[in-house]
Amino acid sequence: MPYVTVKMLEGRSDEQKKALVEKVTAAVSETTGAPEEKIVVFIEEMTKANYGIGGKRLVD
Repeated sequence: MPYVTVKMLEGRSDEQKKALVEKVTAAVSETTGAPEEKIVVFIEEMTKANYGIGGKRLVD
């Protein structure tokens, strides 16, 4: 049973997340041969206040 974790910044709509889960599931199934009903996709959303690049938070 493949498990996939997608980490991304907050702000995507439910429709975008739905499409992401569908397409990631299809890609994993196609490349591994695993049946789609056995593929688990986790979306971890990070707030911009908790994410930094180059020593600065994205909200600063």
